[in-house]
Amino acid sequence: MLTHLRPGQPAISSVAGLNLPIRPLLDAAATGAPLEPVIETIVRGLGFDSFMYGMSTDAKPQRDSRSYVWTTLPTNWVALYDRNSYIEIDPRLTRTYNQTAPYLWDQADFDGDWRVRRFLDDAASFGIRSGVVLSFRDPNHARIVVAVNSNISPVDDARRAMIVGNLGNIMLLATHFHDIFMSCFIDRGLPPRQQGTALTPRELQCLQMAAHGMTSADIGIKLGIVERTANFHFSNILSKLGALNRHEAIAKGMQLGLIRMDL
Repeated sequence: MLTHLRPGQPAISSVAGLNLPIRPLLDAAATGAPLEPVIETIVRGLGFDSFMYGMSTDAKPQRDSRSYVWTTLPTNWVALYDRNSYIEIDPRLTRTYNQTAPYLWDQADFDGDWRVRRFLDDAASFGIRSGVVLSFRDPNHARIVVAVNSNISPVDDARRAMIVGNLGNIMLLATHFHDIFMSCFIDRGLPPRQQGTALTPRELQCLQMAAHGMTSADIGIKLGIVERTANFHFSNILSKLGALNRHEAIAKGMQLGLIRMDL
């Protein structure tokens, strides 16, 4: 799911000297300070509870797409999202394909599809009940999504008016975070937020089989999945273990006791 990409350097901000709500973010990025506390303060100031930035090589991300995520939400939400393939049904993604205008959503407006309801129920348990989503592209990436989330639902007229009044600052936050993220995280090679999270049972299976010399094609036949899906699982494994390649992932897996050679 997650992968390191190497785009060019972002453009210099043209609003860095202005007194805007995102100014602390620009200052933190310039000094190398941690971004999470700054983002959390900005998001709360805009009337929301959490922040998510996602980037994918596919315009319509699927389970086996290569994507990258940074969020102020806990890592167990990221793991649950990945495990349940919510990237394929999350209405914040499915309803913003080919849309650049901000999308204001509220879980109270959804009914019908049980898969979407399941996503909304799980999201609500992490305080994600409404929010604003911005979707755009750049020359190197097919899909970039930025979301600010709120625990409030339903959204009444007064809150909706407040959100509309803050859309300009939310859009500035989204575009500037993208530029900062590309420069400060990917170009500098800092670890992704998924690094260190636990492997899923299927990922452990793939790692175990690779340690016994099986290729992705072999693993696909053994598990009844296509080779591309096996490669996708290894993309996740490399990201979570912070490994550069399959051999390093196997070595780290053995060090961590994830692999049993007696099987």
